[in-house]
Amino acid sequence: MDLNTVLEVRDGRQHALWRTGDAWLGGGTYLFSEPQPHLRRLVDLSRMGWEPLTRLPDGSLEIAATCTIAQLSRFAATFPVPAAPLFEQCCRAFLASFKIWNMATLGGNLCNGLPAGPMISLTAALDGSCLLQAQDGRRRRVQVADFITGAGRKDLGEGELLRSVTLPARALTCRTAFRQVSLYGLGRSGALVIGTLDPLDGSLAITVTAATVRPFRLWFPTPPTAAVLHGTLDGAVTEPEWFDDIHGLPAWRRHMALRLAEEVRAELTTHSPSAREAVR
Repeated sequence: MDLNTVLEVRDGRQHALWRTGDAWLGGGTYLFSEPQPHLRRLVDLSRMGWEPLTRLPDGSLEIAATCTIAQLSRFAATFPVPAAPLFEQCCRAFLASFKIWNMATLGGNLCNGLPAGPMISLTAALDGSCLLQAQDGRRRRVQVADFITGAGRKDLGEGELLRSVTLPARALTCRTAFRQVSLYGLGRSGALVIGTLDPLDGSLAITVTAATVRPFRLWFPTPPTAAVLHGTLDGAVTEPEWFDDIHGLPAWRRHMALRLAEEVRAELTTHSPSAREAVR
């Protein structure tokens, strides 16, 4: 879609005073998908030269905000860690064409803050942290699970930039389980649940997205019983926090999130993982 209110596209490498009507341009798959009448200038990040994926000395993984879904998928195919299959599962949850895969970025998915954003699901489940940079150069970190504050809302100041997301080494060693459900065969996620089992201390984390307006990551020092998991999840998410749109009513999303969470718990607390990766 043409953005006929945009008067200028500026290279992100050239510093310019942030002003009303500015927006960061990553892949542009959202920006160019619908009218943006409030925008006057785009600041293009595509030439920043950020390495898409970097293994850090401590074993953690830094993913640049400009890393595309295609780049993430290709990297995960040869990534020698137990959590690697989860990357491809979340990439596939986009249900998008190859054109979108080659343009859409991890940073754009997070900054849109949509409940069904699968990069939110991936990075929240693996205990990722966002590196944010303000206009004056100051940086701060915030957990992905806290970065998304509601449907389409995120913890970003005026002109602040999401630079990268870092996944800790320990999370990458976790055994994972993935469940996703949609109202339609090729529909947007109505509920997406990921479990991670820590091999070092046996702790279990259950992360619920898509069904809720923001990510909910529940951590248990030891795997809970089905009843404890049900009660904890049901108590953590208040009634207004179950998402409501044409892709699923709150009652259905709650039901499916609880059901999928129990499937994930059962898979990770037995030694015979289910062959099924998704429920549709």
